Amino acid sequence: MRINRKIGFTIAGGALALLTACGGNGAATTADAEPAATAAATSAAAQPSPSFNDADVMFAQMMIPHHEQAVEMAELAPGRAGDAEIKELAAKIKAAQDPEIQTMKGWLAEWGKPAPSEGMGHEMPGIMSAEDMKKLEGAKGKSFDKLFAEQMIAHHKGAIDMARTEQASGSNPQAKELAKAIETAQQAEVAQMQGILDRL
Repeated sequence: MRINRKIGFTIAGGALALLTACGGNGAATTADAEPAATAAATSAAAQPSPSFNDADVMFAQMMIPHHEQAVEMAELAPGRAGDAEIKELAAKIKAAQDPEIQTMKGWLAEWGKPAPSEGMGHEMPGIMSAEDMKKLEGAKGKSFDKLFAEQMIAHHKGAIDMARTEQASGSNPQAKELAKAIETAQQAEVAQMQGILDRL
């Protein structure tokens, strides 16, 4: 795999800076305020909205497609995996992340912020390339099991990094709570997948 998480962070940071720079000077007092009123001030010292800030928006906009790819990867397991634990873990990942995607989409709608757009996936840490996904789709049995675990470990580590950034920089209590839950769950799954790799 060729994954450059350092570049992902740089791009994501630039995107956040751009998002902040493009904001207006108003601050929302309610979740259903007009988008222009919810944008952060151009100053780095601007007070965030009491309900959310740019970091919360960036977290949701990036984690949605990140989760969507994890679900896509997990959906490959039933017909390709040879290891029962891989199949079980893939089902667990899909069951956990599907609802989280809907939750974050709901936040963006409430905040008056756009849903993530096509093509922004490669800006995220741990995201799989089209080539990575093609290799996974073409693998079966033990080869799939190993590749799935290796790719999902890298994918999860990217999500953990994003979740930690949200906990440090976000202001929305629900978003920060979800970020903590993602970090905790995916750290455990990384350890589980490492154990699977060690025995395969």
